[in-house]
Amino acid sequence: MTKEEILGKKPLQLLEKIKENLERLNEKMEVMIELQKHGKKDTQPLQDASLDVMTLLSMPDHLRKTAMTICRCGRATAEEIAHQTNRARAVESAYLNQLVIMGYLKKERKGRKAYFYADRESQG
Repeated sequence: MTKEEILGKKPLQLLEKIKENLERLNEKMEVMIELQKHGKKDTQPLQDASLDVMTLLSMPDHLRKTAMTICRCGRATAEEIAHQTNRARAVESAYLNQLVIMGYLKKERKGRKAYFYADRESQG
């Protein structure tokens, strides 16, 4: 093998891995867009997901912070989580709803308030 072939192989493998990850992300985004289009309130989560250590470590930092805070609080509103994380309530609300769509959290409405929690029974 020539030096050019060796040097050219690594970037190709990296690009292939990036392509695979983008395809997976596109599939998930399409599902989320469809859920929003149809306005389904009682949809099942994308997966039965648990908030174990490996899952938390694989999350982006902003979602990990929110997920870890809800695990500590147990059951809380976006306002309560925002107070803990020092972020805006609207930001936390968006992150919490994203975690619900991803299947990591459950959401329950009581009057005008929405409570978020990790379903301990499905967590294992």
